[in-house]
This record gives sequence, C-alpha cells and structure tokens, in this order.
Amino acid sequence: MIEVAEVGFAIKFDGDDACWSAASGRTVSHPLLRQLVHQGAPGLILFSSGSTGDSKASVLDFDKLLAKFQDARPAYRTLSFLLLDHIGGINTLFHVLCHGGTLVTAEDRSPCSVCTAIETHRVQLLPTTPTFLRMLLIAEAPKQHDLSSLEIITYGTEPMPASTLAAVREAFPTVRLKQTYGLSELGILATQSRSSDSPWLKLGGGMFEHRVVDGVLWLRSQTAMLGYLNAPSPFDMDGWFNTQDLVEVDGEYMRILGRKSELINVGGEKVHPTEIENVLLELENVKDVTVRGKPNPITGEVVVARITPTRTENPELFRRRIRKFCQARLERYKIPAVIEFVEADHHGVRFKKSRNATA
Repeated sequence: MIEVAEVGFAIKFDGDDACWSAASGRTVSHPLLRQLVHQGAPGLILFSSGSTGDSKASVLDFDKLLAKFQDARPAYRTLSFLLLDHIGGINTLFHVLCHGGTLVTAEDRSPCSVCTAIETHRVQLLPTTPTFLRMLLIAEAPKQHDLSSLEIITYGTEPMPASTLAAVREAFPTVRLKQTYGLSELGILATQSRSSDSPWLKLGGGMFEHRVVDGVLWLRSQTAMLGYLNAPSPFDMDGWFNTQDLVEVDGEYMRILGRKSELINVGGEKVHPTEIENVLLELENVKDVTVRGKPNPITGEVVVARITPTRTENPELFRRRIRKFCQARLERYKIPAVIEFVEADHHGVRFKKSRNATA
C-alpha cells in the first residue's frame, strides 16, 4: 500500500502514544496524484478491504469531501466505531469536527467496551454495522449498561437483516435508527429511513444523483474520487458509477438486497444470500450465518449455509430442524443443500460480513 500510494513521509505511533517519523525519498509520479499537487489540493487515498479481490486505492479530493459539511448540523457526542481507513470512519470523524461535536473512542470494539464508553461519556450517536448490532444483542450488553443517552444509531456497510432490525428496535425503543449508504469511490450519501423499523431508505440529492438499471443501483457524485491508483477508472462516459448493489424500489424509497456478484444460480433460479440469511437468523440457536453458492454439476450451484450456533446442539438433529424450518418459509431451491457449523467469526475487522472467507 505504501508503494502504491507513493508515500513520501510516514508517522508511526507506539503503544504509549510516542511517535516517530521517517522520509522514504519517494517522489509523486502517478498522474492522479500529480493532478492534486498541480491544483494545490489536499487528497485522501482509501484502500478497499479487498474482500472481492485485490485492494483498490481510491484517490479523492479532500476539499470536495469536506464541502458537504459546510451546512450547519446538530452536534452530537459520537462514538468513533467505524475505522478511519474507511470512508464511513472518515465521514464520522469530520462530521463531528466540522459541527462542533465530541468524538469518543472505546478501549476496543467489543460490545462491552463500546457500551462502557457510551455509558461513561453519555454518547448520543453510535455509527456501526448490522453485524455489530447483532453481536451487541447476543452479548446482552444493553441490559448490563446504562445506554439511555443514546439518541441515534446509524448502520450501514451491509444489508440489515429484518430480524436484527426488529430486535434492535425492541432493545432501543426510544432511539432513532437510520440506515446510511456510501462508497469509498463516491463518499457518503444523505439518506432518510422510511422509519426506525424499516429497511427502506431514500437517497438524498444535492451532490448525488442516482438511477436504477436492471435492478442495479448507479450513482453519480460531485464528491466522486478522481480514480484508482492501481485499476482502470470504473466510471462510464457520463460519470456514472455501477455500485453492483441490487435494489428493490418502492416509489421514492429503495431497499438494498446485496451485491449482484453474490447471487446464487440454482438451476437458473437466482437466489439472494441475504434472503436466506434473514430466515435462518430467525431460528432459535443461530448466533450468526453466512450463505453462499457452491458449484454443482447438475444445478450449476447449490446453497451453502455456514452457521455459528449460540450453544452446543446435536449437529444432525440441528440440520433436520433447520431444513424443516426453511421448508415452511422458502422455495425448495432456496433451502440450503449444505449446512456447515463453525465457531469462527463471519466478519472482518470492519464488522462487515465476509463471504469470501467461506469460499
């Protein structure tokens, strides 16, 4: 990453907060970086997680990113949960700084530490992910801490399971739940959830335009990156970006279904992994689940469910119970043909479900 970004100077912090710096002697040569230098503009380079392939380096004009914060907004005591190597973490940081809020950090990103930080510092806003919210509920952390200061929970980076949203709503009845949406290549969009218990959201205007083509969301943004340092430009001739996210549309609102690349093809029938995960997460003793496709010589692919139980249960009896549960709720081709039980986490450091880890 240092080579790709042509880093010329590095500052490193030790565990005791002592820091040191070093110059690499590198010079800026990439045309996108030279463009920023020529304009005298600050830039930001963000690397993708690499969950769908090689990590891509997005180059953004930092002045354009900050422009969205010029309008006055309420100042909140906000927990810094999303990592600062991601557009969500960057957006949280500068939203707080630009609007005069207070940024709170937790000792670590475990449910207990996060809830302790909220309780101690009377945090009002928690930006996080559906995966972490489910972990929070399973750990019963809200019952062990005073979280009455919370006013807003925002969630994004992955589709929200209906069962998780309902459980979060029940655990935090007075808290407003808001779904967010953004990409490193474009920035964070303004969104409006239909309600706190709804997975449907409305994408804001202003710096962003959106359209849906064959069920896939396309975006055009004034804060869009200049391009990748290590990959071809993903924009079409008119500046539109294919998010690869499948969506359903209902008037002004839409629901994010998941990535098009994650669709499972079972004998010509298209299956959304999130649909099956939503069903399985309603089943008793399912702590977490990830669904993917597995090649099959007859049907093309079959559905594989990778499940982490909450407690120990006889594997064969559990499989029978899972299939019986699915038979009453899913078409036959959607029922998992392979069920694996694991103890490992289903997410990476960004608390986003990682399907590649199951391949």
